[in-house]
Amino acid sequence: MEIDVISGYHAHVYFDAGSVEKARGLCERAAEKFGVPMGHMHERNVGPHPRWSCQLSASAAQFALLLPWLVLNRDGLIVFSHPVTDDALVDHRDHGIWLGTGLEMDLSIF
Repeated sequence: MEIDVISGYHAHVYFDAGSVEKARGLCERAAEKFGVPMGHMHERNVGPHPRWSCQLSASAAQFALLLPWLVLNRDGLIVFSHPVTDDALVDHRDHGIWLGTGLEMDLSIF
């Protein structure tokens, strides 16, 4: 099956108890700079994500600017990005972009 419709992108900034404020600052700066919605600061694992996280949602145009900025400004935080299509499993399993060390996702929810 060919996927050719991307409705947007998510960037999930991972953190733990020691880096929660660093992650909050990064997400707030990204939201302000790029006009992207910032999700909750989840201080628990949510969905397939193996660490605490905050989601930034972006259009394709926003993501083209957001991703390079995250590359240079993530300050050691791990970021997992993926397209949003009609197949969440494939989005997370096959089309993910890792900034920092890749981690094992819990894909059993899909």
